[in-house]
Amino acid sequence: MPNLYETLRADIVTAMKARDSQATLSLRTADAAIQRAAMDANKPIDDGLVVTTLRKAVKNLADARVEFEKGGRADLVSANTVEIALLEKYLPKAFDPAKLETMVTEAIAATGAQSKKDMGKVIGALKQHAEAPLLDFSVVSKLVQSKLP
Repeated sequence: MPNLYETLRADIVTAMKARDSQATLSLRTADAAIQRAAMDANKPIDDGLVVTTLRKAVKNLADARVEFEKGGRADLVSANTVEIALLEKYLPKAFDPAKLETMVTEAIAATGAQSKKDMGKVIGALKQHAEAPLLDFSVVSKLVQSKLP
């Protein structure tokens, strides 16, 4: 079974053969960002790196879409929406909330966190978890804050 990066690369070829210039450009841009992130981190490309890089790209596109909406640029809003939908296809589905809550509770117990001042310890422990690359740490952060007094 191909990994996420191999799937993305195969989809680039498919988009090129279909002469879908928008998809080709979006996927090539994502590919370049992934390769750049791998070089910057000096580590091989794995699913965690791909997910992290694509999440960042989707967040940047969503932020830009908000600005385009403010500026009344409907053409750019629609282009961003299409690109976000294309990239989200490669991102894992939202992590099961019950499982995430269990992971956070276990991390709080393992680190002995008592207040929001200890939030860094909890986040650090969660980043060491095997499924850390699949987690959206903005969601995790909010959950940790809600659980700590």
